[in-house]
Amino acid sequence: MPSARSGLCRSTSLLERAYNDAVENTDDTDATRTRLLDAAYEQFCRMGIQRSTMEEVAKRANLSRITIYRKFDTKEALVDQVIMREFSRYFTRFIEEVAGAPTVADRVTLGFVSSLRTIRTNPLVAGLIETDPTSFAGSIIGADGEMLSAVQTFVAGQLRREQASGTVSVDLDVDLVAEMMVRITGSFLAFPSRIVDLDDDAALTAIARRFLVPMLEVPPPGRATR
Repeated sequence: MPSARSGLCRSTSLLERAYNDAVENTDDTDATRTRLLDAAYEQFCRMGIQRSTMEEVAKRANLSRITIYRKFDTKEALVDQVIMREFSRYFTRFIEEVAGAPTVADRVTLGFVSSLRTIRTNPLVAGLIETDPTSFAGSIIGADGEMLSAVQTFVAGQLRREQASGTVSVDLDVDLVAEMMVRITGSFLAFPSRIVDLDDDAALTAIARRFLVPMLEVPPPGRATR
């Protein structure tokens, strides 16, 4: 049985692979595999991951039990690929939406709003939030912060690109800023607010401009940042 640590490391690896797929615009050319992933996604959304079996996924795809095991050795492998594909779609949408924004402030704002909207409207994630919010919170934070660290690395990479293009000061502590941005976004996902309507893009935009965009400013000399 895989340890919790190995599961977290696997999640980090999945995020990295999902991001690379999004950047490289990788398409799956295996029609049978895609058919099984589509069926698994639908099955997991309807019944949940824990209550779904490989046989049920194969049946939903109108394929044999032998076929699904030829493509995916275990249920864990199938779940991993479904999750990776969803993350890849998330990263693709994030990159596309942010790319069209004219300023770094607009890109940070759009990234925040897009992240919350995309993840919360995903049926698989939404179902987990509704039925088992504690597990969802744990999957974001992770026992050793591996999942959060992987997303933080992605955001820090985006901020470094801003530095390279001259839109953000080279003195900005991008790792710390990315950490704060990811933790704020993750907390909204794991623990929905009673004050902020997460379905109101205008409200989320106002929050991003008030609290996230100012993080791009370099603190005055002598001011502690850690």
